[in-house]
Amino acid sequence: MKQAVINNPGSLDYEGNEALNTACTNISFLGADKKKLVITSCSMSEGKSFVAMQILLNLAKRGKRVVLVDTDLRRSFLMNRFDIRTDDQLMGLSNYLAGYCTSSSIVYETNLYGACFVPIGREVANPMPLLDSQRLPDLLDELAEQFDVVLIDAPPIGMVVDAASIARYCDGCIFVVEYAKRHKRELVGAVRQMQQSDCPVLGCILNKVSMKTLSEKKYYSHHYYGHYGHYSQYYSRSKSGEK
Repeated sequence: MKQAVINNPGSLDYEGNEALNTACTNISFLGADKKKLVITSCSMSEGKSFVAMQILLNLAKRGKRVVLVDTDLRRSFLMNRFDIRTDDQLMGLSNYLAGYCTSSSIVYETNLYGACFVPIGREVANPMPLLDSQRLPDLLDELAEQFDVVLIDAPPIGMVVDAASIARYCDGCIFVVEYAKRHKRELVGAVRQMQQSDCPVLGCILNKVSMKTLSEKKYYSHHYYGHYGHYSQYYSRSKSGEK
């Protein structure tokens, strides 16, 4: 397997790490039929990719074999944001979907035990023909046989249709929502769009909020119910604003 080094995986403070532990424990309890999990948000800069990376690392530390697949073919930040370096010429998802390489050429084993990574390769201005090809579900199914959990970092669902298209091949969706940034109608609309792809919404990770704020508003450790179903809230606070 090819090698990659994640030089700057990021970190959480104590409260954020405890909240992430709770979220990852719940992910661990999802069952064998929930292995391919798409992570998305309503818009950019809500911390989606940072949360995806932290889930990857947390689950890997628990002894699981986990792979993070970057599917934001239009505008990915993962390689630069986390300073990921590969040991040879970079091949990624876009190369595979275009038929230029095999699946084994795009899966990188990282320096963090149990954590693997699939980069995008080259950015694509119009990725829909590639994402609609049979090669994408074939790849995700193959990875699900090799790994305990397949995390798919998808583009924001409120901005492009890519995430809903990708979600068709996944077992569940996790939304990352920046605190006090989204209106309820936006979130409900995003959930409905995801549900139209027949991908169940498993929950929401509330990001960029302090524990004090949650405690004062009595949000922490509570759930709310809408007409679209059970939509859990978790808390995650990173040390900087990430995509």
